[in-house]
Amino acid sequence: MQPSSVRKFLLTAAAAFTYAGLAAQTYHIPENHEFQHRDLLASQTPLMEHLKLENTQRFIQEIEAREALDADELTSQFWDNQSINPYGSKVSIPDHKDIDVSSYVAPVKGKVTSEFGYRRQFRRMHKGIDIKLNIGDSIKAAFDGVVRIARYNRGGYGYYVVIRHYNGLETVYGHMSKYLVRPGQQVKAGQLIGKGGNTGRSTGPHLHLETRYMGIAINPRAIIDFENYTTHRDVFAFDRKTCEKAVNYAPAYSKNKKAKYAAKSKSKSGKKKATRRKARR
Repeated sequence: MQPSSVRKFLLTAAAAFTYAGLAAQTYHIPENHEFQHRDLLASQTPLMEHLKLENTQRFIQEIEAREALDADELTSQFWDNQSINPYGSKVSIPDHKDIDVSSYVAPVKGKVTSEFGYRRQFRRMHKGIDIKLNIGDSIKAAFDGVVRIARYNRGGYGYYVVIRHYNGLETVYGHMSKYLVRPGQQVKAGQLIGKGGNTGRSTGPHLHLETRYMGIAINPRAIIDFENYTTHRDVFAFDRKTCEKAVNYAPAYSKNKKAKYAAKSKSKSGKKKATRRKARR
């Protein structure tokens, strides 16, 4: 037999042997393969959810790091221990600002007794919300921040505190029996800052609470759900035009009706004078 023929014979025999071996093998796909696949996915789900949550938290932290101010930055501009609104017209207020209010803690849990808005009897704006409490009740900081004012105002707020917060807001707490913090002190959300009282221009024990952004008084109800002691959303969207309308708001009766009433009064007084003149004649 020729060498080439021998080589061909050997290759043919090897191929036949391999095919026979493969044909003899039987491959079994497990009947529970589908269940194993589900179990594998189920075991991976917590990991995927953890990674998703971790990424979301990291994203939020990055935003907070860009938006938040440290204590030095917070107290470096428009800072004093006297004025409720130290900003005045010296600062440019943005048209829109997203403010993180997710860390809110209710300063006191009580019934709202007076709303934000124009008070006809006093002919002025009430720039906060009054919450009923008992003298001596604990009053807490709404957010983390630095105390800007802690003093007594005889004709208005009584003993009051103003806190500037890292989220850009300021909160005012009025008519307390005493305050327990000092200007420049850093406070945490929920920290005790004073005790409930009835000091200053007050008709009964209550907390006068204001929320302000760069000096502009915002209706606290726009941010806070007072009935459930939380915020409506984690982020409050400040809108300059809306807030300016609220600040400058004066109902029709404060001007027009007052003018009409004055006109009627004049006409009535004129008629009375004319009647008196006739009686004298």
